[in-house]
Amino acid sequence: MKRGNSQEPGGLVLVDKPAGFTSHDVVAKMRGIARTRRVGHAGTLDPMATGVLVLGVERATKLLGYLALTEKEYVGTVRLGQTTLTDDAEGEIIEATDASAVTRQGVDAGISALTGDLMQVPSKVSAIKIDGKRSYKRAREGEDFEIPARPVSVSAFAVHDVREEHAADGTLVVDVLVSVVCSSGTYIRALARDLGAGLGVGGHLTALRRTRVGPYGLDGARTLEQLQAARDESDEVPLLPLGEAAAAAFPHWDVDARQAGQLANGMQIPMPETPGGPVAAFGPEGRFVALVEPRAGRARSLAVFG
Repeated sequence: MKRGNSQEPGGLVLVDKPAGFTSHDVVAKMRGIARTRRVGHAGTLDPMATGVLVLGVERATKLLGYLALTEKEYVGTVRLGQTTLTDDAEGEIIEATDASAVTRQGVDAGISALTGDLMQVPSKVSAIKIDGKRSYKRAREGEDFEIPARPVSVSAFAVHDVREEHAADGTLVVDVLVSVVCSSGTYIRALARDLGAGLGVGGHLTALRRTRVGPYGLDGARTLEQLQAARDESDEVPLLPLGEAAAAAFPHWDVDARQAGQLANGMQIPMPETPGGPVAAFGPEGRFVALVEPRAGRARSLAVFG
C-alpha cells in the first residue's frame, strides 16, 4: 500500500504475533506501519499466545467479521497437576496436585472426551460479556458469577508428547504437547482446564501457538519487524489482495458484467444453490465484486467491493 493513499483497496496481512502482545497491540503497531487508522483483526489471540493473527487493512476490514467465523488450528502445551486462576500460565496457581498417577491411557481418554461437538464453559478471565459486562472485569473485581456453556466443535485433538516435570514448587506435573483443530469461539485454555479436571489433577495451558486461521497459515505470516522492514525498504506494506484473500476463504461464484453491476449496487439477484454461508462473487477478469449469502435462491450482499 502506497503511503498516504487512502483510496487503496487494501488487503489482508498475516502477522506472526509475538508473545506478550495483545491483539489490540498488534493492530496499533500495524496502523503505524501501514500509516492508516483503518486496521482490524479477525479473532483475538491471548497475550501469552503466538502465531497467526489475520489483520485487514482499509477495505479488507469489511471481510474480517466473516473470516472470524472460520476454523482455527493450534499447537500448545497443557500442564496437568496445577490449576490457575486464568486457566493459563499468566494466572496465579490456585491448586497443585501430584500428577504422577496420570497415565498416557488416561490422557488419551480425556482428549477423546473433549473431541467433537461440545458444550464448553469459557474461562472466567475472558472477554465474554455477562449482562453487558466483560467476564474478566467481573473476575478481577472478585464477583461470584457463572458463564453459561456454549456450543463449540473440536474436530481434531491429538497428543504428540507426554512427559513428567517438576514444577517450581516441587509438584510433579505432566506436560502434554497437543494440537487442536476447532471452531471459532473455542477456548484452548478451557480445553486444558477441562482435561485436567477430568483427570482429577487440574490443568492449565502453558504455551499456545496458532498455526492456521481458515486457509491462512504460518507459512504466509510475517513478524511485525519483517513488515516494518518491508515498509522501510519499498514504502509499501505486503498485502494479500482482497480478491486472493476472498478466493482462498470462500466458495467462488463467477458472474457476468451485468450481474456484477447489480451486486455492486446492492441488488439481490438469482444465484445457484450453495452449501450455505458467505460466497465470493467475481466479475469479468476475476474482479472481486462482493461477498454474498444465499437467501431464498437469491444473493444478498454482505459486503460490496466492486
